[in-house]
Amino acid sequence: MDQRTYICIDLKSFYASVECVERGLDPLTARLVVADPERTDKTICLAVSPALKALGVPGRCRVFEIPRGIEYIKARPRMQLYIDYSARIYEIYLRYIDKNDIHVYSIDEVFMDVTDYLKMYRMNGRQLAQKIIDEVLAETGITAACGIGTNLYLAKVALDITAKHWPGNISFLDEKTYQQTLWDHRPLTDFWRIGRGIARHLERYGIYTMRQLAGADEKMLFKAFGVDAELLIDHAWGRETATMADIKAYEPKAHSIGSGQVLMEDYPYEKALLVVKEMTDLLCLDLVEKHLLTDSIHLYVGYSKKEMMPGARGTAGLPFSTSSADIIVEHMERLFLRIVQPGVMVRRMSIAFGNTISDEALQCDMFTKIEDLKEEKQMMETMVNIKKKYGKNAILKAHDLEEGATTIERNRQIGGHKA
Repeated sequence: MDQRTYICIDLKSFYASVECVERGLDPLTARLVVADPERTDKTICLAVSPALKALGVPGRCRVFEIPRGIEYIKARPRMQLYIDYSARIYEIYLRYIDKNDIHVYSIDEVFMDVTDYLKMYRMNGRQLAQKIIDEVLAETGITAACGIGTNLYLAKVALDITAKHWPGNISFLDEKTYQQTLWDHRPLTDFWRIGRGIARHLERYGIYTMRQLAGADEKMLFKAFGVDAELLIDHAWGRETATMADIKAYEPKAHSIGSGQVLMEDYPYEKALLVVKEMTDLLCLDLVEKHLLTDSIHLYVGYSKKEMMPGARGTAGLPFSTSSADIIVEHMERLFLRIVQPGVMVRRMSIAFGNTISDEALQCDMFTKIEDLKEEKQMMETMVNIKKKYGKNAILKAHDLEEGATTIERNRQIGGHKA
């Protein structure tokens, strides 16, 4: 198999950089944090500019953790603006690379398989990466860093660990240079796909570096980590079998959609139920918009820290696959009443609809008239269209106006932050 060339591009401190550009400031020298000033100083900063990071301010700190005496600008999050910038930058990528060779990893990070483009452009990977990120900077003011690798994993590690130390913020790794330069790098959590939990687990076996992981007994690793050991072993050696074609061809065995939120304050039992019903209503509209049906619902409710008790989880089946809000909300309310402890305060909740299938498979049981379901679906489709045209708050239900309801405010947000 021919050696391939992957590049992984990350937009540096993306949200903070956008806010700096919008203010006519240099994103690399301005001191700016993106955080909602209307929330408490315990709110997490969405982004911190590189100049503040250079002063020791963590990238995802809480506002109160920023040392006193450091002057900085606090910018309110504007999620739609960041999405617009990301779309503009993606269009720049498309000038050079076909969408089938690009995997969008997040709003500010992409993988590209550039193997088949290097001959065409008469460039090597570094030259092509430099041209692309130079164009991004010239047209948007956003600085990018890039990792180049002979597989997806090495491209990501080159970006995360070594690119910031190389001229132009571009770094290259193949298996040989990876083993030569990073086998003794610490901590292990700097490496892609190794979180704190896995790192702590490895430490129990005296493994603190990739060199030690590569030399560890494989039987022990499979006993400790199961099938995940195969990925750990491959990555220890700098190997990765997945390709861009594999990513594009991937189809999950089961499909689901979900929604979650953390409340701004502790909610009593009754108000928490109201919010869960609101969330279920909105997710049913997503089903209709995406032409999907579900036959199972899932609920998680996290209690206030003051309660000192684990959250509640539960699952319930529906009588048949449906997108009916009337049916799904009724079953979600029953599930809430069954699993949630009365009299306790609630701080977070998430819901999910599982086993989603195309609504072309619509059926019902002998107790439900299909005509009623079709009539409700037509009504919901009309609601979706009105919301698309006039905004999400163009149509509201009575419970959305009750005290403690969150739908109106959430409809003004993207990803939990102001649009």
